[in-house]
Amino acid sequence: MVFVIDLYYSFRSPYCYFLNDRLSNLEKDWDVKINLRPVYPLAIRDPEFFLRSDPLRRAYHILDSKRVAEYLNIPYRRPIPDPVVSDLENDTFSEDQPFITPVTRLAAAASLNGDGFKFANSVMKMMWDGSTDNWHENKHLEKATETAGLNWQTLCGIIKNNWKELDKNISINQEEQRAAGHWGVPLMVLDGEPFYGQDRFLELHSRMINKGLQRRE
Repeated sequence: MVFVIDLYYSFRSPYCYFLNDRLSNLEKDWDVKINLRPVYPLAIRDPEFFLRSDPLRRAYHILDSKRVAEYLNIPYRRPIPDPVVSDLENDTFSEDQPFITPVTRLAAAASLNGDGFKFANSVMKMMWDGSTDNWHENKHLEKATETAGLNWQTLCGIIKNNWKELDKNISINQEEQRAAGHWGVPLMVLDGEPFYGQDRFLELHSRMINKGLQRRE
């Protein structure tokens, strides 16, 4: 029996990046399939969320993400440029999003054939490990795509010919994310049960063990 985890995932979240290695090893060593469900960052889905939140939020987020990376011993630097075009001083976000839109569509395209998590794992390392400036340029995205074992031209062709369908799929992901019980990422859903945050991985793994999860032979 293969356990399927629906993974609601944003390319602006460091916590999604922090979770990648554990999920990759889980899929490699156990009878598990990661079904990536890409969503847009909360700044795009609900920009007023940040106007409603406490002003301490950003400072704590910056502190905590750095601390988690150090604890997990994962190379970490926020992407350059920020995936979301915004005015952070005023918590406002541009209607034109030339960085997060293409990479999210690429993930949605890769997900059509079940390869979304492989794509995300490779691209997020390129974006977040501090090795690449201007991560949004096609040459970097193409290299990360090929590193994942996927074909760059194929994904670009899917986007060119089916971008409306991909956008619809992303919207459905966002609706089903909330229906599963949370609005944030990373959100892992197993048999309808939500596990929110990279720090809920062990609880998720334990739940699967209790349900009969087996190691791959």
